[in-house]
Amino acid sequence: MLIVVVAVLLSVLLGALLVIPQLKKTGNSKTAQKSSTSKVSKTYTKAEISLHNKKTDCWIIIKDKVYDVTSYVEEHPGGDAILAHAGDDSTEGFFGPQHATRVFDMIDDFYIGDLEH
Repeated sequence: MLIVVVAVLLSVLLGALLVIPQLKKTGNSKTAQKSSTSKVSKTYTKAEISLHNKKTDCWIIIKDKVYDVTSYVEEHPGGDAILAHAGDDSTEGFFGPQHATRVFDMIDDFYIGDLEH
């Protein structure tokens, strides 16, 4: 009987150890999303954005929103293709057939502001 109780308790603890980290990850991402959407966005001119046109400093414009993708350049599955429009409008390339739908979720992490009109 004691062995059964110990086995049940260990199962519950193991289950909790597996579930709790997943809940924390989910909670953190929601918090990050809330904070990124609630902060006041900065506006940038095309001239400002054009200065960020290299591998070590890469900003892009997608649908009039500005993204600093510098930290992603090295990870980009398409290699240096991401640099083709560095410092410029990348809308057409971003929505190209080569991108999986997950990029649409990822891009929000790099948002820094809006294009000034």
